[in-house]
Amino acid sequence: MDDFVTPILSLRQLNKQFGPGCVNCREHSNDRLIKNFCPTCGTVYSCQDISFDLYPGEVLGIVGESGSGKSTLMRCLYFDQEVTSGEAYIRSYKSGSTNIFSESAQQKRYIRNHVLGKVYQNPLLGLRMNFSAIGNIAEKLIAAGNRHVGAMEQRGKALLEHVNIPTYRMKEAPKNFSGGMQQRVQIAKALSNNPPILLLDEVTTGLDLSVQASVLDLIKQLQRDLNISIIIVSHDLGVIRMLADRTLVMLDGRVVEQGLTDQILEDPQHSYTQQLVHSLV
Repeated sequence: MDDFVTPILSLRQLNKQFGPGCVNCREHSNDRLIKNFCPTCGTVYSCQDISFDLYPGEVLGIVGESGSGKSTLMRCLYFDQEVTSGEAYIRSYKSGSTNIFSESAQQKRYIRNHVLGKVYQNPLLGLRMNFSAIGNIAEKLIAAGNRHVGAMEQRGKALLEHVNIPTYRMKEAPKNFSGGMQQRVQIAKALSNNPPILLLDEVTTGLDLSVQASVLDLIKQLQRDLNISIIIVSHDLGVIRMLADRTLVMLDGRVVEQGLTDQILEDPQHSYTQQLVHSLV
């Protein structure tokens, strides 16, 4: 039972700013920022004191408009960007006793390759477009220390079949694929090392509605089959409603509301969340 009440990921007081800050904005609890921007020195406070827990098998949704800081948060969690300050602990990494943000570059690479999977909004960031689909998966497996060609080919084939990429297209490069197929290859690649945590950043943005629906169905099915913990970022509450157990609402780099997804959609408390929910109705 303890396994389900102990968070798989704990994030504490994450801050990410772009710019040095100045006397005017460094104490940014005051009213001197325009949204999350300092007009005096130009510093942008993308993430401000963000804390949450993610539990085993849970889907946590993060919703907010463009510029709210949600994608910056995901980039920080996957070490695509350095945090300004903050702590994060992953239960399956060093027994959850080490702040992953303070680890060496080598250890961060280990975490990326073994503990986390990420699917980017733009497949160009997550895939090598000139490699074959199966080659993209092999790349992730090799990064994690796999060397057995036959085993990697078998794993890649099984994953691509799982995300509905036909066998005869496995040796083809993703640059020839549709947007929906590219996202499915990214999902297969992200899952290749059985990570306990999957990060999904706006994975359906820009896809046709029918393709969106099939990608969301796939994510839902994978989550059920693998009991994986997922953080999914979207500006679309429909996506969050379909997938997320709990939801954080972000505005100007801060979490302004959080709770069970049903609760947030049925009885939003913050004026910005109310606005979001009413725009969905």
